[in-house]
Amino acid sequence: MARSNLLRLDLALQGGGSHGAFTWGVLDRLLEDESLEIAGISGTSAGAMNAVALAAGLMQGGRQGARETLQRFWGRVGELSPFGAVPTAPLAWLDAGNPWLAPLRDMTQWLGTQVSPYQLNPLNLNPLRRILLDTVDFDRVRGCDKTRLFIAATRVRTGELRVFDQHELSADVVLASACLPLLFQAVEIEGEAYWDGGYAGNPSLLPLVLDSPADDLLVVQINPRERAELPRQAGDILDRINEVTFNASLLRELRSIGTLKELLAAEGWAARQLRNPVFRRLATLRLHRVDGGQWLADLGATSKTRTDPAFLDRLFRQGREAAEAWLDQHRGDLGVRSTLDIAPTMLAAATADASHQRPNGASSATGESGAPA
Repeated sequence: MARSNLLRLDLALQGGGSHGAFTWGVLDRLLEDESLEIAGISGTSAGAMNAVALAAGLMQGGRQGARETLQRFWGRVGELSPFGAVPTAPLAWLDAGNPWLAPLRDMTQWLGTQVSPYQLNPLNLNPLRRILLDTVDFDRVRGCDKTRLFIAATRVRTGELRVFDQHELSADVVLASACLPLLFQAVEIEGEAYWDGGYAGNPSLLPLVLDSPADDLLVVQINPRERAELPRQAGDILDRINEVTFNASLLRELRSIGTLKELLAAEGWAARQLRNPVFRRLATLRLHRVDGGQWLADLGATSKTRTDPAFLDRLFRQGREAAEAWLDQHRGDLGVRSTLDIAPTMLAAATADASHQRPNGASSATGESGAPA
């Protein structure tokens, strides 16, 4: 599948409702670059929708076919909006920063916690099903030999992650991955009920580590990681809870990968010395990130349900711009080194805690770079 002159890259695509249009822009720019091969994709929720649209398009018309299928999918999403025919300027009042919207937003969020989708939507209507069936050929997705796909969903019964492999993918699987439980009824697959994959894996990195030949993994993260100000209004607090919840599983996986890579480096083990195939992969794995959170932070979580075409187009253009900036800065690092420095940001606290617990300031067995969590 791969040619020697291509840089193989895995993609981990977060979910985030309509903010997934930012990821669409990132993918559009990456597909435009013929020096890159997308070897595998792990996607959740909107990331899952982007993943299957890309794979179906690749099989139908190569890179250009993938770009066209993604555009067609998001164009149909834009048609869902009641504001689709409204010019851009009058829609400025929808922005999260508009103080007049705060009471309405808080009331809407409160109402969403009081009425379940089984009461509000007893027929279980979901317009995304029709869009997926109209724009994505799932036979092509399951038969795609140009990339590998992994889609995450959360088992309602146990709270555990399930990663669906490529041959299992269908519209139901993608809808399960995107099933927010206060908006939609749980999606049943083979007798098991599923909710949004973001609760357990947003997205899951392990399938790419275990089953993809690429050593470079790019995370497209669209849920803001940091907030400078303490949220004090009810809507802002709920927004931050949403962001923390849907980043938690990704941060756990990155922390685990970072810890293991530090241990391997501290012991001086080269990949060729490791018998365990997972450790061999981790030793050579290079991590990267396009951080969409810094572009999307001002929008607020409630904007994830906004689908007017002007808004989606704005996110698409921001995604392309972010990918362009990342390629300009880090293209030369692909195949060479990681550009996502996990250890200082995620393991420094664990290292400091461990050093405080050791008597007389004794040094850690793993060195100053970090300690196993």
